[in-house]
Amino acid sequence: MTPSGLIGVVHLAPMPGDPRHDGGPLERVLDAAERDAEALVAGGASAMIVENFGSAPFPKGAPEQPTSAYAIAAMTVAAERCARLGVPLGVNVLRNDAAAALSIAAAVGAAFIRVNVHVGAYVTDQGLIEGRAADTLRLRRALDADGIAIWADVRVKHAAPLAERPVADEVGDAVARGLADAVIVTGRGTGQPIDAALLQEVRAAAGDAPVVLGSGVTPDNAAALMAHADAAIVGTWLKEDGVVANPVDATRVRRLVEALARQ
Repeated sequence: MTPSGLIGVVHLAPMPGDPRHDGGPLERVLDAAERDAEALVAGGASAMIVENFGSAPFPKGAPEQPTSAYAIAAMTVAAERCARLGVPLGVNVLRNDAAAALSIAAAVGAAFIRVNVHVGAYVTDQGLIEGRAADTLRLRRALDADGIAIWADVRVKHAAPLAERPVADEVGDAVARGLADAVIVTGRGTGQPIDAALLQEVRAAAGDAPVVLGSGVTPDNAAALMAHADAAIVGTWLKEDGVVANPVDATRVRRLVEALARQ
């Protein structure tokens, strides 16, 4: 999938087994996800991405600290419901489970996955996370799923590179060596704005690869940011009153779609 326009986020609430789950049935989580997905489509989002936002604190998603089987199963059901709405779908299994995301995407016919650390190594609140591009690309081939795009973060939020390197080198490694289909640039945390200078560096280094905005996009900054990007993944601002825990507001979705188009 070539990214364009607004990609809205479906933040899954805490699921059974998650530390903050309230004890209710999974069906309630699924219904909320479906309502958010419907609001994104009603507001004109060009695509959406499902992520297990409510599962914090997240496991690394690596062999030594895998995503739980119940979470992967629940996310698959949620993604399948969202896929029924007919817009391109992405999957992000937090914190960095590319194998689970790719497997879910293949099962439900999704168009792309997001990988927070695809190449390199980052220090995060989960500890040290290392990219597993070699494994991810081989799994994609084994699943006969080369049509599922890999969108890789560069300088991902809530993290810092293990060793400082030029941004251009990180982008080049993600695209040329990690074979990422698009790169994502974010602010320092969820909902935080993107540094304009960083975005321009990423854009210059990405060449023909699409650049996706990954946090902090609002109608006020959308046009300026989109001058250097192809698409925007937005979650927080699309919620009622801009509060991440609230449902998606189709009116706010429509407003941001219009702002992104004014580049």
